[in-house]
Amino acid sequence: MGAFSYLAMSAAVVTGAVSLPLLAKSFAFDNSLTGTLVLGTITVAILLAAAGLLSWAVFFLGKDEQVRLELFTETAVLNGPGIKLVNPLGYRKAIKIKAQMLGTMDFVKIKDSLTGKERVERGPQLLFLGPYEEVKECGQGITLSKTEYLTVTDQLSGNRIVARGPCVWFPTTPHEKASGRHTAIALQEDEYIRLKDEATGQRWVQQGKALVVLESTWKVEGEVRKAWTLKTFEYVRLLDSVTGKVTVHRGEKTVFPGPNENLLDGDKLSAIDLKVDEYVRIEDQSDGEIRVVAGTSQVFLGPNERVMDGGKKKAIQVDEEHAALVRDASTGQQSLKTDKQLFVPGPHEKIEEVRDLIKLADHEAMIIKDKDGQLHFHYGNHEKHTSTEPKSFFLQPYAEIVQLWWSSGLRRAKRDLCIERFDCRAQYMWFEFDCRTTDNVELVLEVTMFWEAVDLAKMIRSTGNLPGDVYNQARSQFIKHVAKVTLKRFMEELHSISSSIHTEDANFYESRGVKIHSLEVTRYSCSDKRTSEVLQQIIEETTNRLNRLSQAESENFGFA
Repeated sequence: MGAFSYLAMSAAVVTGAVSLPLLAKSFAFDNSLTGTLVLGTITVAILLAAAGLLSWAVFFLGKDEQVRLELFTETAVLNGPGIKLVNPLGYRKAIKIKAQMLGTMDFVKIKDSLTGKERVERGPQLLFLGPYEEVKECGQGITLSKTEYLTVTDQLSGNRIVARGPCVWFPTTPHEKASGRHTAIALQEDEYIRLKDEATGQRWVQQGKALVVLESTWKVEGEVRKAWTLKTFEYVRLLDSVTGKVTVHRGEKTVFPGPNENLLDGDKLSAIDLKVDEYVRIEDQSDGEIRVVAGTSQVFLGPNERVMDGGKKKAIQVDEEHAALVRDASTGQQSLKTDKQLFVPGPHEKIEEVRDLIKLADHEAMIIKDKDGQLHFHYGNHEKHTSTEPKSFFLQPYAEIVQLWWSSGLRRAKRDLCIERFDCRAQYMWFEFDCRTTDNVELVLEVTMFWEAVDLAKMIRSTGNLPGDVYNQARSQFIKHVAKVTLKRFMEELHSISSSIHTEDANFYESRGVKIHSLEVTRYSCSDKRTSEVLQQIIEETTNRLNRLSQAESENFGFA
């Protein structure tokens, strides 16, 4: 209610009180009842005006109430409980308001509009605001368990702090703001995380067992990882990405890396377990040195070492029937290890191959070419082999077995038969070829030759394809001799023609180290079908005639 209203009502009350006796004298009421009513009405009006004036000057306030008075130059508040008396002529407006009840978990941020200052009030309390104060924000405290924390930022200074549980967090200044609730990182005994302080750039590894609460400037790099639990035969190699240094950790223990260390090999390694007949070559990549470790042992690699040749290898058992061909990488020279031993190569040695003892049967022979190109002839026959060219031997370094490619098939059309071991026994050779008689009959001859290789030195100097040479020579001779006779004469003199060819070619075969024991035509036929039929009839007729003669002789013998 305004001050002018209070002034008007006060004037009315005073005027009524003064005028009441005068009115009683001035009016002469004929009727006493009428006068009584008028006076009563005036009296009630005066009392009501007095009561209204009293309500403007007296305020009855409860425990949770206050009255805000807008004076002519300022604002004031009166807090309950109680009866508050005020000058009704001293203010323009009065408002009764409720105080704000704050529970245990409540807080408010209050701003004074006159000074601009802010403050925080937290419960439990009954909050009465000041004359110029207003509530800017209401909130509740944040309950943090033992594993939770908050990052709190002071928006006025920019500083950040961490509030750790267990507690209930309330802002202590109006400018504090929480970024949210976070759960601390629980690390087991074999776990770790990498942390970085973004304010200083420092990195470190936090090992378990621990409950990690991140400070405001800390950052987790990666995720929670397991440390390496190593057994007796296990190890890890860690590379420091800043210094380049490699460290080796062997079991039994649990290994945590440094802040800049990572696995060099991708995972933990097992030692190389060598048995008695195994070995491994290891190179130190820092200086190129090579070492050889032979069983039985467990091998752990050093910081800069690597396994060569794909891992562990079997040592070579050198005995009567096995030798090792070894190349020395430092000199490039080859050597043959024949001493009985379990051979393990040296740091610069490499096993080229394991060579088996070559053993020749009595009828076998081999030709070996040495590093100087000289040929050596080894025979299984005890009458032919010597101490320098024994029956059983190892192929020496830089030496090779001479291979000859011989023709195969009845017409020796393909040169696809590889010969390393020569059979020195007498053996058969079959082939066929075409020839034509003087009466122009084309024949297909099948020839069997019984031959024997007697001198490999002559053979290797004269030919690389002995069956091909023999075939072509025999074919040439048969063509020449058959061309001089008719079909009839050929049939009659077949064996004499074969013997003649055999005799005439003795020098040819001898120059090739071959001895021909016999040469026979086992079958012949005509290439032309009609001629072949006529020839077949002649053969049948001749056969029948011979059979009849034989039968007649048998009958004559019976009569006799």
